[in-house]
Amino acid sequence: MAEDFLLPDIGEGIIECELVEWLVEEGDNVIEDQPVADVMTDKALVQIPAMHTGIITRLYYKKGDIAKVHAPLFAIEPEGSAPSAPLVETPPVQSDTSSTMQTIIKEFILPDIGEGIIECEVVDWLIQVGDVIEEDQPIADVMTDKALVQIPAVEAGIITKLFWKKGAVAKVHAPLFSYSVTDKSTASTPSSSAATKDTPVSTTTTSVAPSCAANVDYTGNNKKAIASPAVRRVAREMNIDLTQVQGSGKNGRVYKTDLENLNQAQTPSQTTPSPVAAVSSSVQAYDHVSHVEPIKGIKAAMARQMVDSVSSIPHFTYCEEIDMTALIELRTGMKQQYAAQGIKLSMMPFFIKAMSLALNEFPILNTKLNNDANELRYFSQHNIGMAVDSKIGLLVPNIKAVQDLSIVGVAQEVNRLTDSARAGRIAQSDLKGGTITISNIGAIGGTIATPIINKPEVAIVALGKLQKLPRFDENGQVVARQIMQVSWSGDHRVIDGGTIARFCNLWKSYLEHPEKMLMVMS
Repeated sequence: MAEDFLLPDIGEGIIECELVEWLVEEGDNVIEDQPVADVMTDKALVQIPAMHTGIITRLYYKKGDIAKVHAPLFAIEPEGSAPSAPLVETPPVQSDTSSTMQTIIKEFILPDIGEGIIECEVVDWLIQVGDVIEEDQPIADVMTDKALVQIPAVEAGIITKLFWKKGAVAKVHAPLFSYSVTDKSTASTPSSSAATKDTPVSTTTTSVAPSCAANVDYTGNNKKAIASPAVRRVAREMNIDLTQVQGSGKNGRVYKTDLENLNQAQTPSQTTPSPVAAVSSSVQAYDHVSHVEPIKGIKAAMARQMVDSVSSIPHFTYCEEIDMTALIELRTGMKQQYAAQGIKLSMMPFFIKAMSLALNEFPILNTKLNNDANELRYFSQHNIGMAVDSKIGLLVPNIKAVQDLSIVGVAQEVNRLTDSARAGRIAQSDLKGGTITISNIGAIGGTIATPIINKPEVAIVALGKLQKLPRFDENGQVVARQIMQVSWSGDHRVIDGGTIARFCNLWKSYLEHPEKMLMVMS
């Protein structure tokens, strides 16, 4: 018998994700933990594995669709289970009823309820076998090693089985309970069709709500209300402030029915179309928008992060030029030697290692400020991030503990992270824990930039493109030099212009005199 795999919680606050790619097809044989799909949240690309060995019988979403957390993602027929009986079509029966009903038994798979949690204790069942349940109704209280969590129903139905006794330890991705739902398919009868033919159809048009009401977001306080993620999503779609809703559940918990009742009570009476609607439609006729593209996934996360950074951090910019001639000569001499060992030696490892050496003298640039701006945390590890323009948007993986790595070690990490990011398969651990960032925008073009700080870090530098420019040597002669402009942005609450200038001078000295950098490393 086929089982539905319910999309688990794949991150705090995440209620939906984009189906990027199916890695299987219907009818494929899969083994336990085999990757089945790639999904994109607003934080990262996540790979969904099969929970056990079996045959994929159904894929519920198409590539590019938005899948909902706690909703079926795919169906699988476990190995060794009895094959699902094919549905046998029966001829329609003439009767006075207008619909036929079929009962379907579904299993609720215990989702991921916290990072690293694989099991939990069933503290209390809030229902019994045979009880009728509604969508979002609390079913069970379970205890992890971190908190007490209430498990809600994903849809209405009747409880048919509880797989665990009170006090038992339930496994994540295993069935928690089963329930039956009624599948209704409308079947028209001669009498109903005749009634339809004889009955005139009345049409009414609802009035157009004032446009200013649609522009007001009432959902800002919804995190304070007691409600499941599914209810919060519905409230967001309906633009309802959950804190103003009288919840019918325990301790004022808000259910989906509460929102529906409120929406029905606020629905305006049916009237004739207003002249405003006619004017609006005529204006739209001159609107030349070719298409509308939703902002989601990594791009949506980046948009929120950038707005948060520029609106809460007082940025200031500092620019400098670096003579890269000597470093380019050194790299050119080493490039072929390391290429023979399978190591791609770009300029980036030198920038990163030189920054780490400079951070030893200026640790204030390797800090993070808390949200209340009253505590500054210093970090012993130099986890230096590098912005990568990947196919799924801007990603900033970071190289951990650069202070302990050689230039070759940094180069190996740069190559690994760049390849993973551009393939869209970067690990979550590689995106977390950064302390300062380098953006190599010059690889595409441009000389000067105003980079936005990767909050909660306190500094970021953008590297401009390399240019062959005339400069005066010590004898006053014009010579050709390889020049790069660099642009710093700093958090003025933590660092000032003098600090970032002195730090940049030290970093610059390592890059312009690589023998000095190698001497400090030894």
